[in-house]
Amino acid sequence: MRKNVILGAAVVGMLITACLVFCPSKAQSAVETGAKAPNFTLPNSNDEDTTLSDFAGSYVVLEWINHECPFVVKHYGSGNMQSLQEEFTDKGVIWLSINSSAPGKQGHCTGAEANDLTEQKEASPTAVLLDPDGTVGKMYGAKTTPHMFIIDPDGKIIYQGAIDDIPSFDPADIAQANNYVRLALGESMAGSAVSNPSTKSYGCSVKY
Repeated sequence: MRKNVILGAAVVGMLITACLVFCPSKAQSAVETGAKAPNFTLPNSNDEDTTLSDFAGSYVVLEWINHECPFVVKHYGSGNMQSLQEEFTDKGVIWLSINSSAPGKQGHCTGAEANDLTEQKEASPTAVLLDPDGTVGKMYGAKTTPHMFIIDPDGKIIYQGAIDDIPSFDPADIAQANNYVRLALGESMAGSAVSNPSTKSYGCSVKY
């Protein structure tokens, strides 16, 4: 009997731990879809200030990253995120990858380390921004890595949430997934309303 109780408690503990790391985010975002995107300034990986308002008139993608998160590894290890970055930066979209991991927490890195990771992954964001105190992540309500936000040329948030509709860390699922970021950018750039402007993000919790 005691053995069964211990085993049951262990299973419950494992499920709770898994949920803390892998469950989709259900929390209300700190920013509203359709509202003006809050302005911010963060240092990039080359220790240069980057201000959101400098990109007024362009589409901007904000991507929360943590290179140690298995969901991030899924999208970078498969080349999926790099392909998406290249596809839309070639069309003039500004792509800002933001690292809000605090010092000593999973995924935290220096600017030099971020540059090395970008090179290793052959990624092509416009910039990698460092937010170690979590100010901007909390401002936007970023809950997971990845967590995606799209801002239109008028400075309004037109999409926020998951990268796609299959919340797993299995790269084999990418081919069957509907990519919300590609869909939202494609619709808006074609002059149409975004059909699915807000979804629940999934991934590892942001390590504030």
